Amino acid sequence: MQLDLADDNKKELERTVSDHEKAIAETEEGIATVADEIKALEESIKALDKSVAEATEQRKDENAEFTNLMASNTAAKELILFAKNRMQKFYNPKLYKAPPKRELSEEDRITLNMGGTLAPTAAPGGVAGTGVSFVQVSEHITQKDIAAPPPPPAASFGGAKTEESGGVLSMMDMLASELDKEMTQASVEEKDAQGDYEKTMSDSAAMRASDTKDLTDKNAAKAEMETALQAQTDAKAASEEELKATKDYIQTLHTDCDFLLEYYGERKEARASEIDALGKAKAVLSGADFSLVQTGTVVKAKRHLRAQ
Repeated sequence: MQLDLADDNKKELERTVSDHEKAIAETEEGIATVADEIKALEESIKALDKSVAEATEQRKDENAEFTNLMASNTAAKELILFAKNRMQKFYNPKLYKAPPKRELSEEDRITLNMGGTLAPTAAPGGVAGTGVSFVQVSEHITQKDIAAPPPPPAASFGGAKTEESGGVLSMMDMLASELDKEMTQASVEEKDAQGDYEKTMSDSAAMRASDTKDLTDKNAAKAEMETALQAQTDAKAASEEELKATKDYIQTLHTDCDFLLEYYGERKEARASEIDALGKAKAVLSGADFSLVQTGTVVKAKRHLRAQ
């Protein structure tokens, strides 16, 4: 009975160990899969951050280029308008716009009232006294685009004077118009580029938030699977230890019982013979008459009784 029970227990433990091994293999496979997914997410986030940094740097460069273009075009237009105004002073005095009068401070007025003279106003630097550097407009206005104003013609050539002024002033208006168009187009492109950049940043932020959440969830799942793997490994070790103890117990049972089982029939037959001999010996002692054939058996029984 003990052998049967122990053998059933051994088979159950062997199934338990096998189940633990399958669960461990599946968990290890799951951990490996999640680890690959975590690595892919980390690389995706890293690539996204790099892309955002590159887009930001490109946007800065584009904006700086736009700012420089607007500054240089504005300076060029101001220079053209300044030159046109100077020419109007000669060709069309009615259209000439004089520079604003100098506003006198309280100290200047006191100086004048006292009969003094004011210090001359420092002339603005740059091209033609506009304060605009020639470097800013050299890319937009060259000697081919606009010629220097012609020298004042003789007073007797009024028609030539008007014709000459019209051609030069028209050229200046055309150049100013082209600069306006270029600045308008640049402004539209800058606005579109800024809009695209902001949308890219918004999409990238949303994608990064999603990837970061997925990364957090997968790290948590990986930690749970690692905990489960450790529990399954410990349970498998405990089952294997119990299985070993059960096998040792079965071996002990075999050591104790195999001899008894193997010789049980012979021992049973010998014991029956001994019992029969003892019964006959008791009968002889009680006065029973047995044949001479049975004498040897009786003598053996007496000897056995004396031995006991």
